[in-house]
Amino acid sequence: MLKIWFTALFCLSFLISTETHAGEESLYDFLWLDPDKKVYVLQNKLYKKEHKVAVDLGYISNFTSKFQDTSGFQFRAAYFFHEEWAIEATYQHYNNVNNDDFRSIRASSGVEPFIRRFNNSYGLNVIYSPFYGKINTFNQIFYFDWSFGAGLAKLNTESSLKTATSSSTVNSFDAESYTGAVLKTNLKFHITEYMHLGVEYMNTYYMAPSPANPKQDKLRTNTDIIMSVGFSF
Repeated sequence: MLKIWFTALFCLSFLISTETHAGEESLYDFLWLDPDKKVYVLQNKLYKKEHKVAVDLGYISNFTSKFQDTSGFQFRAAYFFHEEWAIEATYQHYNNVNNDDFRSIRASSGVEPFIRRFNNSYGLNVIYSPFYGKINTFNQIFYFDWSFGAGLAKLNTESSLKTATSSSTVNSFDAESYTGAVLKTNLKFHITEYMHLGVEYMNTYYMAPSPANPKQDKLRTNTDIIMSVGFSF
């Protein structure tokens, strides 16, 4: 359900966004408005990114494991070598706690379910930021950028694969490492020229085995939603 809300948010932002090309101070008077009403039109881009560095710190909510409550933090830094293009480096650290589903299965059956949990990951992405615009709400204008990213990541995980395929009733975890492909999208809301808030939806795709077929890798997905605060300079 949360994924649907984020998809709707991105679509709504696209519909109300305005890509602009003329003077920032343009003013239009509409005859059908009250005489004291004025409409200002966003035209030139107010917050430019070319040759700037953006540094963000974010809180991660992870939606991958059915049996873990996983959260964490993300650090990312991007350099915009062009107004629409950037190179970005990221680091994610995760904390994992057994959730109610895990405890219910263990209490009812006496066994523990298979778990693969993430410890940390890091990667390098190419960022494309083609959309920008504004939202006027409560007589306050908020400027934003909408970007997309793709890249590669190194995933450090641990799983109970060995004990899940044996007669053991208690999980023990072994370290794993995978290389994955990253696809993501980000909305950045500008608070000032140097400060911004962001919300990001990030999927990491990787190949890994499971207890059903421990000798064969299958495509897996790790999904993160990240709320962040950042600075540009």
